[in-house]
Amino acid sequence: MDIKSTITTLLRDGFILVFNQDKLDIVKTAEALIKAGVNNMEVTCRISKPLEKLGRLRKELPDFVAGVASLIDSPAMFDVYNKVHPKDPLPSVQEVADAGACYLVSACNFSDETFKKYAGRTAIIPGCGSVTEIISQFSKGANLCKIFPAKQLGGPAFIKAIDPAIHKTISLVPTGGTNPGNIPDYIDAGVLVLGGSFSMVEKPTMKKIVDEQDYNSLAEELTKIKQLIDKLRAEKYLDIDFAGASAEQISRITGRNFNTA
Repeated sequence: MDIKSTITTLLRDGFILVFNQDKLDIVKTAEALIKAGVNNMEVTCRISKPLEKLGRLRKELPDFVAGVASLIDSPAMFDVYNKVHPKDPLPSVQEVADAGACYLVSACNFSDETFKKYAGRTAIIPGCGSVTEIISQFSKGANLCKIFPAKQLGGPAFIKAIDPAIHKTISLVPTGGTNPGNIPDYIDAGVLVLGGSFSMVEKPTMKKIVDEQDYNSLAEELTKIKQLIDKLRAEKYLDIDFAGASAEQISRITGRNFNTA
């Protein structure tokens, strides 16, 4: 999948689910997302055998936009981790790209080497915690910038405070502590795409879904999140039909640049 198609999907969805639950089936979870109207998901490397799960997802649902998160492209840290976990090593950026990852996500900045190899080829979403990091990573080719951990950095108030300083040009993806209660404030602050894990679903409900492997109920809960995001974005951006808009149209109307040219 080309980079423009990936970014268009993320913008249309408005939501990136962080798949961090080993007790759920990855393909059935993706199918629940599709039922909810969301056509992407990031496979976090914090789960067991992420490369294997990514491969299965790409094989069984080739049109689904599968990304990989919690990537580390620091050789020193990569080596330290994998020496301690030889049976379930952390995959490299190269490995997940070769396995068909449609977008790359990290909790921290990506290295210059990663940008040189993948900018313009594969969508890149680095983790950022300051205006300096956001501008630096975007200048190197980042398509969206992940604000992480969003809650600890200040939540919607942090986004609202820094967005004018970057001239409302770079699209920020808050991840960490996002929930139905603060989604309205994030959308109001100018966020187009939110990242969030299964913690967006109430704990008793999520426990029941996991215990019973109830993917129909999961789809229902994810639909609520998707519908909330759709409603709020439609109210804020009257001239955009996110369901069918192109990245270029969204860029023109919102003033956001996605580094896809």
